Amino acid sequence: MTQPQFHKTRIAPTPSGFLHLGNALSFALTAAIAERTGAKILLRIDDLDRDRVNRDYVQDIFDTLNFLQIAWHEGPRTYEEYEREWSQIHRLDLYNEALNQLRKDDKVFACTCSRAAIRRASADDSYPGTCLHKSLDLDTSDSNWRLITEADAKVVIRTYPERIIQAQLPADMQYFVVRKKDSYPAYQLSSIIDDLHFGVDLIVRGQDLWASTIAQEYLAQQLSLDAFNHIAFYHHPLLMETGGLKLSKSAGATSIKYLRGHGHSAADVYGMIGKMAGIEQEVKDWRELSASLLK
Repeated sequence: MTQPQFHKTRIAPTPSGFLHLGNALSFALTAAIAERTGAKILLRIDDLDRDRVNRDYVQDIFDTLNFLQIAWHEGPRTYEEYEREWSQIHRLDLYNEALNQLRKDDKVFACTCSRAAIRRASADDSYPGTCLHKSLDLDTSDSNWRLITEADAKVVIRTYPERIIQAQLPADMQYFVVRKKDSYPAYQLSSIIDDLHFGVDLIVRGQDLWASTIAQEYLAQQLSLDAFNHIAFYHHPLLMETGGLKLSKSAGATSIKYLRGHGHSAADVYGMIGKMAGIEQEVKDWRELSASLLK
């Protein structure tokens, strides 16, 4: 089958912990699909969760990619370069422009509900619309901005290699947050603006972010950002811990830093990922790993 061609994809980790084997899998698949489709790779560090940003975690991103021999074509290569030019803080004007458009078009409402209050009101932690009709001022202190959504909203998603899927906004994405209580834009909004700003047209991410993809397509519609609909998505399976739990950055023994520090080579790490992913033959680099998973 002829491969579609793309301009740019991205690796977009958050500096909230040391990167683990699941991150390495996603990076490897991104590199492989980029190589197949002619896409350049952007390194974007999603750092708007300011309370969790840590210099050691930022440095770990560079160290991990270099250790895994995954190259990128655009983006920071040192902590100093990241801080000086590439942090999302430098793009706040772009995010705020989008937020102001949503405010002007009456597409958001203020919400002062705590996570604990939402859990008490909803069996599945989805937001029940508590503040939707309270008419709280958008400048209310300690409030989120939530998007006004439609229960039966549908979006069209383009996937890699070449499929078109119609999807409905899931219950846990009804009235999702677009601006946090700290006044910083939420992930769904900043991710859209960044992808369009940098000219990304291919996004590789885990299956756990499928709901986020639907939410972002819906938000892009509300912002009249039609170009976002032309981005293609590939959602890969996740690596799971024993017991069926998703790997997390708190799982120290699966962090690349831990494995590297205990003498494991990049080939060792790729071999571990291959076994966890159910690959029977031995793999020793990102090309071999991805070839077995992208058949």
